[in-house]
Amino acid sequence: MIREDWEINVAKRVTLADIACHTGLSAATVSMALNERPESRIPERTAERVRTAAAELGYTPDVNARGLRTGRTDAIGFVSDEVTLTRYASAMIRGLLDESARRGFAVMMAEAETDSAKQDRAVKALLERRIDGLIFGQMRAHQIELPSLDIRVPIVLINGTAPGMPAVLPDEYQAGRDAANYLIQHGHKKIAMIGRSSDHQDPTFSATIPERMRGIDDVLEGAGLSLTQEVYGSGWEPEFGYEGTLRILDSSEITGLIAANDRVAFGALQAAQVRGLSVPDDLSIMSFDDELLATYVHPQLTTMRLPYQEMGEIGMQLLADAITNRTALEPETVLVPMPLVERESVRQIAG
Repeated sequence: MIREDWEINVAKRVTLADIACHTGLSAATVSMALNERPESRIPERTAERVRTAAAELGYTPDVNARGLRTGRTDAIGFVSDEVTLTRYASAMIRGLLDESARRGFAVMMAEAETDSAKQDRAVKALLERRIDGLIFGQMRAHQIELPSLDIRVPIVLINGTAPGMPAVLPDEYQAGRDAANYLIQHGHKKIAMIGRSSDHQDPTFSATIPERMRGIDDVLEGAGLSLTQEVYGSGWEPEFGYEGTLRILDSSEITGLIAANDRVAFGALQAAQVRGLSVPDDLSIMSFDDELLATYVHPQLTTMRLPYQEMGEIGMQLLADAITNRTALEPETVLVPMPLVERESVRQIAG
């Protein structure tokens, strides 16, 4: 049953004409003041009077009308695989949102997981809402396949690659160099590593890990060293780190270990404990990623941080510049430094 005594109150939208009437100015003057057009030459006192009246009346700009006038909506789309579901990767979204707010853009988000059909539907829905640009963000850096749609807005990839597309990636080569150098500078010469894999040569599996390994190898070679032992594999979980470290400790004498990521390092910590070794007194462990886990283990992990937030900011900067300046994006790759986070899992030993 429908109640007939209900009243539906729909507030009338405040228009430029309302502000003009309130201030006694023309609608054209009000429009130029609110849009801050440099050619308007409106006195600041008048412009402030218009802004004050707009605030008092509760005026909000008509985005659709402005879009028709400027050819822009000041909205961008963000499509990710599982970034929004991953705690430490979600820093990418924080960086993107912070930068978009600074630049005056709204962000529409969609999660496609690893489903190409879902990705196509998400992109189509965003394009139908007349976004000005599109960002694809990946939790794990790898080559992706873009939707087979007619996309006529600028595109930026964050933590992903595609042929002919601009990309923002972590500088894994320098991170590999920094990690190896850190152990060597702390006196370590007998170093093992867990996590290299032939899978990483496939760009659809990883777009950056081969560069990390190359950085590690280059530093060791430059120092006249080689890895004492290496355990191969791409299943970078604690179990892999645990079993791999046991194999190394049972067959080699090492003082330093490079773990593929913090979860592998967590497994390595457990293996060291089982073998009666203290970290870092008997074994130093160097890691990558800087997941939240790295601060909750004992000792806390020294690691190379994946710069998700910075990548989000830079990706948004690239896209905003292209939209604002109406320029084409070059198919270049921007490498973002991975900071060294010094904690407790590496110690200085005698050289």
